[in-house]
Amino acid sequence: MERRQFLKGTGAFLLASGAGALAQREGRSSWGVNGGGFYRFSLGSWTAVILSDGQSAPGPLLPNWGANPELQEAFRQTLREHFLDPEATRNNFNPVLLDTGQARLLVDTGRGAGAGGRLLEHLALAGYAPEDITHLFLTHGHPDHIGGLVDEGGRPIFPQAQHLMGQAELAYWFQNPSPAVNRALVPLRDRIRPVQDGEEILPGVQAVASFGHTPGHMSLEVLSQGRRLFIFGDAAGHFLLSLRFPQAYLGFDMEKELAVRTRARLLRKVSQERSLVTAYHFPWPGLGHIRPLGEGFEFVPAFFEF
Repeated sequence: MERRQFLKGTGAFLLASGAGALAQREGRSSWGVNGGGFYRFSLGSWTAVILSDGQSAPGPLLPNWGANPELQEAFRQTLREHFLDPEATRNNFNPVLLDTGQARLLVDTGRGAGAGGRLLEHLALAGYAPEDITHLFLTHGHPDHIGGLVDEGGRPIFPQAQHLMGQAELAYWFQNPSPAVNRALVPLRDRIRPVQDGEEILPGVQAVASFGHTPGHMSLEVLSQGRRLFIFGDAAGHFLLSLRFPQAYLGFDMEKELAVRTRARLLRKVSQERSLVTAYHFPWPGLGHIRPLGEGFEFVPAFFEF
C-alpha cells in the first residue's frame, strides 16, 4: 500500500473512532481528555466523575491546613520531606458527579465563576450540562462548596436538580448567615430539602454525619455492585498532615476537637473497608485509598487510567 493511501485510511479510521468515542447522549460530546478538568471512572454499574473547580494560587499552607501551635515545626518538616513548600502550596477543589444512568448527583458546586471557579467549564468537557443534574448535595456551607449554586442574579445554576443538605448544617447557616450563605443559600431556601444522618438520598447513596469541620457537615457513602466510594467533602482535612498526625486540626475547623474525633472514626472505617475515597481538597483528582501508617494513616492515590 502506498504511504499516501495508508495515511488517508488511518486518518479516516482515527476520525471515525474518535467521533464514536466522543458521542454522548442528547447529541452532546465530551471533547476533553480524561484528566483535563475531569476524571471519569467506573463504580460498579455507575459512572463517577471527579470534576475540578480549579486550583488556588500558591500560598502559605500553615496554619490553615495544620493549626496545632505545638506541631508547627513538625508540620513544616513533614511537608518538606514530601517535597511541598510550606510557603507556596496550591489548594485543589474537587466536586464529584455520580451518574447512575437514571440520576445524576452532583456533590458540591465549587467557588462560582465570579470567584475563579471552573466547575461549569469542566462539567461541559465531561459531557454534561447544568440542566442534566437531577440531584445536588451540599456537604456544608463554606463558600468554596456553595459558591456555584446561583448566578449573579441569584438564579439557580442547576434548575432541574433537587437540592439537598444536612438538616443541622442548614439550620446553623440560616441562623448564622455568612456573606456566601446570603448570596447562594438564602435565595434557594425554599428549594433545599434537609437530609438526616443515615438517609438514603438515592438508592445506594447514604448521607453520613461528619460533624466538626462545620456544625452539621455531611459526607456520602456510595455502594454500587459491591464497589464502595466514600466522599469526604472536607471531613478528611489535609491529605498529609491530617492523616499523619491524628491530633491535627485545621484553622477553619469550626469545632476542632469534634473534627479530630470525626476524622479518626471515618479514616478507620474506610481503611478497614478498603473503600475508595475522594476528598474535596486532596491533590487532583483526589481519588485513592486510606491505609494505616504508624499512629495515623496514609493516602494512597488510585492508579490513574485514561
